[in-house]
Amino acid sequence: MPAVFINSHDHRVDAAFFSCSDAEAIASSVAHLRSLGHTRIGLAVGQQRYQPTRRKIEAFLDQGLPRESIVSTIFSVEGGQAAGGRLLDAGHTAIICGSDVMALGVIREARSRGLSVPQDLSVVGYDDSPLMAFTDPALTTVRQPVRAMCKAAVDTLLASIGGTRTDNTEILFHPDLIIRQSTGPLRRP
Repeated sequence: MPAVFINSHDHRVDAAFFSCSDAEAIASSVAHLRSLGHTRIGLAVGQQRYQPTRRKIEAFLDQGLPRESIVSTIFSVEGGQAAGGRLLDAGHTAIICGSDVMALGVIREARSRGLSVPQDLSVVGYDDSPLMAFTDPALTTVRQPVRAMCKAAVDTLLASIGGTRTDNTEILFHPDLIIRQSTGPLRRP
């Protein structure tokens, strides 16, 4: 049966795979935060059973950041809030999140502690959901090229249905870091 997969890859499956480069997403987020003076950068991600989560963790570690700066919870506002609390308790001044919804939870946790975003904490989301430009503050986030990925997946699926043979090579798409108001320079005490 013809099939395509988005944001996952398994070399044992005879299908086409289309993913956003989590390595590029994390690298650009870390570079942005470092350019603002942040060195205590945390990563708040969902469950590690998901391949994109595992890839983000690997990319984070590849940036020279410590494993203890990673908190894995669930992809929800509540998961983001819990992860944010743990990372704030550990002294992080910037947090990269595995989703925009988690980022909203991190911001909620910061505010519950009387902290201001981005003055006291910088937050980066992931997805660039349509409403993120309208949050308070507008969320800095990684935009996946969803339209291009979906078009490639549908075109490949239709071709496969039509008899064209596909291979299981994973096609990686490049994300864009969308800088808005939830990230700012590290404030020195």
